[in-house]
Amino acid sequence: MTSPHPVPSPGERALQAHLATQERADAFYSRQVHQALTPPMREFIGRQSMVFLSTADRAGHCDASFRAGPPGFVTVLDDGTLTYPEYRGNGVLASAGNIAENPHIGLLFMDFTQHHIGLHINGTAALLAADDPLAAHARIPADLAPGRKPELWIRITVQEAYVHCSKHIPHLEPAARPRRRQPDQRPKDSEYFIAPVPAQPSAVPFPQEPHYPPMPQQVPQY
Repeated sequence: MTSPHPVPSPGERALQAHLATQERADAFYSRQVHQALTPPMREFIGRQSMVFLSTADRAGHCDASFRAGPPGFVTVLDDGTLTYPEYRGNGVLASAGNIAENPHIGLLFMDFTQHHIGLHINGTAALLAADDPLAAHARIPADLAPGRKPELWIRITVQEAYVHCSKHIPHLEPAARPRRRQPDQRPKDSEYFIAPVPAQPSAVPFPQEPHYPPMPQQVPQY
């Protein structure tokens, strides 16, 4: 085992003993859990255009999120350091806010298209200013998102990295996003998961007395 973390954790050990999987788990720890990125891991990350990430605040309240960009937008600086840019979003800054309180972070890279394999990376993260000298690092591709500037940079120190096996990973093919033929049937993003406001019944006009034309006056006949 090469990880500085308590791998296996007490919880893992308890369940391994209960389910009699400790021998298999020990083989996995010894062969698959790495303290630094191996050359194949570094190459794999450089090909990925998406990553799932998890953070938690100081109380342990978790948040899962997703980042995407051109291949290599998560940059491997060396075998123990990664970085990626944070752009302006909805203004909540949930992931960055958690990192400000609790540096622990987990990342999951998934290859759905070619090799159907995944890579877990656990470590600690730090927030860096948009103009931090790190942004000028030679390994970071120039103009990762044309027309957009990072609000922050996230620097990750790797503590353990290990494989996610290919079993049950679906095959997905990149494709252009189809144009919706009837956009009015799809709510806007900001309203997609919000309960629709009930339609207000239209006001029914109060019935008016019927209007009759005046009756002609009859001239008496003599």
